[in-house]
Amino acid sequence: MNRVDFGAKPWVFPMPVLIIGTYDKNGVPNAMNAAWGMISDMNEISISLSKHKTTENFEATGAFTVSFATEDTVAACDYVGIESALKVPDKFEKAGFTQTKSSRVNAPIINELHVALECKVKSFENGILLGEIVNVTADESVLTDGKIDFAKLKPISYDPVNNTYVALGDVVGKAFSDGLKLK
Repeated sequence: MNRVDFGAKPWVFPMPVLIIGTYDKNGVPNAMNAAWGMISDMNEISISLSKHKTTENFEATGAFTVSFATEDTVAACDYVGIESALKVPDKFEKAGFTQTKSSRVNAPIINELHVALECKVKSFENGILLGEIVNVTADESVLTDGKIDFAKLKPISYDPVNNTYVALGDVVGKAFSDGLKLK
């Protein structure tokens, strides 16, 4: 087997495309695309961020939502990652997003993105946002038998090697089950 060295790169697969929703101090909604995020505990999410309008917002409100970009929302989700709310104050609307205020935290739920984590800021230090997940909300349109159905949600992944968004594929196994065959 021949392997090729690429050096130190931020390549993790698959990488979710996370859309962070916040309000500014005047209640104006904002959305930002962030790919460097993951679950870090049962009710905690960690996201690596530099300073943005989004960071100003959640520092003021203590809250944010995290939604998942989908095949149907690629252009809008990419747009909120390449445009700054500091330059385009109405970028949320320009993306075609509408919002409903979360009943759990002071942050917007983006109606066009069908699953959202409602979070309280635990900390933001050295560019790492830690959020306490206080609720997960999903539109009924992406549920099957009361559970989120990936085939209906159609979440996308970010490919950092090729700078592309990739659709997730078919189910290939059953977690906490298939490995039992090797015991």
